[in-house]
Amino acid sequence: MKRLVLVRHGKSSWNNNLPDHKRPLKKRAYNDAEVVIKAFKHFYEPGAQFWSSFAVRANETANLFKQGLHIPDKDFEVLEELYTFNQNDLLSVIKTCPEDKDWLCVFGHNPAMTILVNSLGDKKIDNLPTTGLCVIDFEVDSWKDIRKGKTILTLLPKNLR
Repeated sequence: MKRLVLVRHGKSSWNNNLPDHKRPLKKRAYNDAEVVIKAFKHFYEPGAQFWSSFAVRANETANLFKQGLHIPDKDFEVLEELYTFNQNDLLSVIKTCPEDKDWLCVFGHNPAMTILVNSLGDKKIDNLPTTGLCVIDFEVDSWKDIRKGKTILTLLPKNLR
């Protein structure tokens, strides 16, 4: 079995007239991450691979999870290829996960995240909001074979406040 955790980056700031990939998190994003991490801690099992887009807002969100869940450096990577808004490109990267990892947590961007949640999982959502988290299980032995899975957990900040 393979377990995919998709997390959309936290709410970002549009101040400072920065390029898209350099936009930082807003204060609200830290509060949202805190409540999602607190809920996810009860579900998470150590040993997952964590991958983040290199965009500042995604990487900062991923690092909040890294700290909150005590993820070792060896299980945490920043991948330039995850800075994508295209679900097919995102899925292609996910399918390269090492087979010895049964859990993969990906921090990325919409609309790719919402489209993947809906195309891979069995529960539809209108939008995966900022700092929203969705867990999908697949009855396969290889990441290359993930297609349609079962949505087993969705955590949205607004539902946890």
